Amino acid sequence: MRNYFLVVFILIASLGFSQNFQVSGTLTDKESSNPLEAATVFMETVKDSTLITYTITDRNGKFVLEGKTSEKSVRVNISFVGYENFQKELNLDKPIQDLGIIPISVSVANLDEVIVKSRAPVTIKKDTLEFNVASFKTKKDANIEDLLKELPGVEVSPDGKIKVNGKEVSNIMVNGKPFFGNDPTIASRNLTKDIVEKVQIVDTKGKSEAFTGEKGSQESKTINLTIKEENNKGVFGRVAAGGGTDERFEYAGIFNYFDNDRRLSVLGGGNNINSPGFSFGEIEKMFGSPRNMSMSSSGSFTIDGRSFGYGDGIVNSRILGSSYADVIEKKTDISADYFYSSSNSYSDSKTQRENILPDRSYFTESNSSTNSDTDSHNVNLGFDIKVDSTFLINIKPNISYSKLSGHRETDAASLDENKLLTNSSSLFNSNEISTRQFKNQLDLTKKYGAGGGFFKVNFTNEWNATTGEDYLLSTKQIFGDNPFEENRNQFTNVEKKYSNYYTRLTYRLPLLPKKLFWELSYTYGFKQTMNAESVFDFNEVSQNYTLFNSLLSTDYTFKDIRSTPLASLVLNTEKGWVNLGAGYVFRKLQGEDALRPELKVDNNFEAWELYMRGNFKFSSKAQIYTGYVLRNEAPAIEQLLPNTNVADPLNIITGNPNLKPTNNHSFYLNYNNYDFQKGSGFYAYVNVDASENAVVATTNVDANNIRNTTYANVNGKYSIRGSASTNRKHSLDSLRSIKTGIGVYGNFSQDVNFNNGLEYKSHNFTLTPNANLSFSWQKLFDIRVYYSLGISKNSFESNIFEDRNYLNHSVKLSTSLYVPKNFEWKNEIDFDYNPDIAPGFQKSAWFWNSTLAYSLLKEQGTLTLKVYDLLNQNTNARRTFSENFIQDNQSTVLRQYFMLSFSYKFNTLGSKGETGRGSIYFD
Repeated sequence: MRNYFLVVFILIASLGFSQNFQVSGTLTDKESSNPLEAATVFMETVKDSTLITYTITDRNGKFVLEGKTSEKSVRVNISFVGYENFQKELNLDKPIQDLGIIPISVSVANLDEVIVKSRAPVTIKKDTLEFNVASFKTKKDANIEDLLKELPGVEVSPDGKIKVNGKEVSNIMVNGKPFFGNDPTIASRNLTKDIVEKVQIVDTKGKSEAFTGEKGSQESKTINLTIKEENNKGVFGRVAAGGGTDERFEYAGIFNYFDNDRRLSVLGGGNNINSPGFSFGEIEKMFGSPRNMSMSSSGSFTIDGRSFGYGDGIVNSRILGSSYADVIEKKTDISADYFYSSSNSYSDSKTQRENILPDRSYFTESNSSTNSDTDSHNVNLGFDIKVDSTFLINIKPNISYSKLSGHRETDAASLDENKLLTNSSSLFNSNEISTRQFKNQLDLTKKYGAGGGFFKVNFTNEWNATTGEDYLLSTKQIFGDNPFEENRNQFTNVEKKYSNYYTRLTYRLPLLPKKLFWELSYTYGFKQTMNAESVFDFNEVSQNYTLFNSLLSTDYTFKDIRSTPLASLVLNTEKGWVNLGAGYVFRKLQGEDALRPELKVDNNFEAWELYMRGNFKFSSKAQIYTGYVLRNEAPAIEQLLPNTNVADPLNIITGNPNLKPTNNHSFYLNYNNYDFQKGSGFYAYVNVDASENAVVATTNVDANNIRNTTYANVNGKYSIRGSASTNRKHSLDSLRSIKTGIGVYGNFSQDVNFNNGLEYKSHNFTLTPNANLSFSWQKLFDIRVYYSLGISKNSFESNIFEDRNYLNHSVKLSTSLYVPKNFEWKNEIDFDYNPDIAPGFQKSAWFWNSTLAYSLLKEQGTLTLKVYDLLNQNTNARRTFSENFIQDNQSTVLRQYFMLSFSYKFNTLGSKGETGRGSIYFD
């Protein structure tokens, strides 16, 4: 230990020999003397070409290299696409030096015909931001996620979500091809840094958009990993397994085979620790924990697009997947992936809700228990056929099948404002549902001339069918002046079909070659929904479900047909682009119920749709993206069909055939600015949404707290949301750095509500300021602290409602220690405090996960001990609220366990996966 502190002391003392420096200059074109913007200027050591610092020239061609180094002699390099490289050795005996005007010549080589190598750490090439992997230091055995954390402007959250200049990364490509669909974490946590040569970041585009040169999505980014030429052939992967207390287990494996354009990957895994084949700790490096979770009304939930379980609780899951990519005769790129997922889950939950009415409040309480099994299969295919340099065909079929079976038991009750019981219910529900789905997308793109003109045909279709059986046994009791009891013992046969066909024809005419375009298009969409639910009551005589219940059964068909001619103007410049367009919607909504012929909907509507989108680059560092969209949306068939749904006698719903479509106005403004020299960025956005003829529920609650609901169109519904954040990296020296960041998110919305005949407006306001601080000492440790404060306020236009305020505190601490040698100790500590949650629910909790890993077998094997919920305080108690209710909920959570696991990695790529300096290639 004494030696360890001695080493640390020597490292700290050596920092005193470093000196500050500032080297500036101006870059110009040698022939025209015009300034060159967005060129990369970097400084490196003379002895071993180690990167010291770098920057990007501004619009005036100026640059400033700043930092601290103990080196006396350095080399300044300038790299710019299409120009000759520049190098100059300097002696840093003077801390401030001006290199003056530096003219460089256009490269003799044609970039479209030859490969040009560059060692620049960052290169800006048109709409592509490119990083040289060899220029960024990471820990040994780093994966892509570790690398991304070191790239300027890139943020990676603990759950694996990646942002570039404030925009989320939607997918990661490998050599321009998909890698296991659209889940970025599979690539970021499974591919290692040492096989990658460069990281390219672009706005997310479809294949057809990239082919025609259209602008992609400004809301998300795509990362493309270019594999080193020598590492593009061989096999690599990892296998792992672990067991722990309370019979907890996990296992996982991934195998990758690369052979230039051909690539095959297979993965599989399973566990009972609430990850879909993945978990935190060592195996998390293989697959990663879930990034996105959504729950359906039936209780099943989806993680990263794959279905698992019936709801919250404890999940035992399995997954198997494969991914394949290849090139056929240099004209056809093919890709395919398959996923199989399966799970079992169980959960107990309790909910308390205060329901707010104009004249009173009432309360509901429920306790439920669920148990379920799921199985799903998903196949994605992709064919990109480049017939010639002007004609591209894209085909993307998708086939999926899923099956869900399970049961739910629920006891619920309603109480008046004096906490006296008004009604109660208990039910047992079991079901088995299967869904088959087919989707396909076909794009035909034909370019003509040299000015950027094209003709495009887009066709998509979707078909899915759901069949199922549902058994219900329930008792509902109504108290009060007219008490009654209803008992149900029913079987429901479910058959649902949905089809969707959409086509778009687009013709782009250049008015000014490659700059100004006139675009004409026509879209046609047809959606049809068929829903048949046949309900049968139990026949005591035959002891079977033979009594058809026409009151609860439905058999409706709904069609939404729309056609829209559109015209737009597109302007592209060196500094940005603008797209202005207008369309006129012809819409027909038709619906009928075969069991009730008198219930029909047959409405025709016409409406304008408008949009404006634009992007402007102030410099290589700053840009703004803005837009306005007017969109027309139809009500759902359940809202339109004038049927009275009494499936739940405590919540009766009736449709309104006179509803109009909603016109949604949306305005958005995004700004981001990143300074590569200072490692600092500022990001901000604001979104404003307003609706005409918004569809809202109108509810009347009687003395027994039975709800009767229908729907109406209203005006005055809007929302404003936005955020701003800034971060900066402070490099203390080549080993130590500090990152700081602050941000705030806010939302204000106005809703129009109807309760017991009273129309009123409510206002919801949330503000979430946050701050983070991290300190990194390479090869020793990392530490990161994050804090956020949730401030919420619910106020009402009418003073008969009481305004409500809520607070939530959240603190996260992450640490990583890399000493002694071959050891890695990670800790994730979360603290949440909800001071306003109802009595009986846990207000605060500490959540601590700890992982200790030891490398062995020449660092090919890793032995890991991890502790989940070290303090045994895990809780998911949460409070939610809206304009007319406040709800507290808590359900089963995974509790403390200890687990020991082992993983082994293999790699035959290149020279046994050794890391080389590498170079960036432009092609």
